[in-house]
Amino acid sequence: MKLKVLPIALTAVISAVVLFGGWFVYRQVALQNPIEKMVTQYDGVNDVQLTINRNDVQLKLDLQPDVDLGRLVQYIHKEGQTLIGARSLKLDVVDHSSEALENWWGDAMFTVAQAMENKQYTEITPTLSKMATNGIKVNTAMDDNNVYVSLRDGDASKFIILPRVPGQIGVWPNA
Repeated sequence: MKLKVLPIALTAVISAVVLFGGWFVYRQVALQNPIEKMVTQYDGVNDVQLTINRNDVQLKLDLQPDVDLGRLVQYIHKEGQTLIGARSLKLDVVDHSSEALENWWGDAMFTVAQAMENKQYTEITPTLSKMATNGIKVNTAMDDNNVYVSLRDGDASKFIILPRVPGQIGVWPNA
């Protein structure tokens, strides 16, 4: 019995296209689009870019300065639980900072790092509020995984996500 190469190759190519095309459509229609729609409906979210991997969901968020990042994360976890499943949520917030905010955060980093290292999370909010001057507004929130610090100075904003995992203090950018 002689096998014909063309029909076998054609069958393999068509099967691969159907399999991977089906997976792409499923991921796009059943996962990515609903998560993007849910997040962009939240008041203050300008744009979201989404990447779904096997173990995590990565969101790159462009936020307005007055968004409460802690509540947004809580909303994503609550509303997107069925879509996200067991995947971890990783956030990256687009920086709309100013020189004044960067300088202010540079002065506050040591105090925040010390509180994080000593697990004195309740010290962060009053300390940052006392340091807030010249129109800089500070908002903090915390969940089981992270501490969220939102800084606002007019139209400029800076959102910092600090992991609560010991040894992985992310106070310094690009750490």
